[in-house]
Amino acid sequence: MMDWKIFASTFLTIFLAEMGDKTQFAALAASSQTKSTATVLFAVVLALGLAGALGVIFGRFLGNFLNPQIMRYVSGALFILVGIWVLTTKN
Repeated sequence: MMDWKIFASTFLTIFLAEMGDKTQFAALAASSQTKSTATVLFAVVLALGLAGALGVIFGRFLGNFLNPQIMRYVSGALFILVGIWVLTTKN
């Protein structure tokens, strides 16, 4: 049975986290370079779906071994480290 509260909070969290991130800008750049918008849309949806599915599967696996509170701290720390890496990388 669908837990709509979890669905809504997960959807809102992921939607807000994805707004304006590098993935959205990559999709914008890819679609601006072609007339095949449907192809780009399909590729973006498939890529994000696969990435999300891997995150859910891996999170479920880790959830069997780690306390959810620890997972929150590890996820937050990794997010901060990636942000620092992006800010300090010179490309």
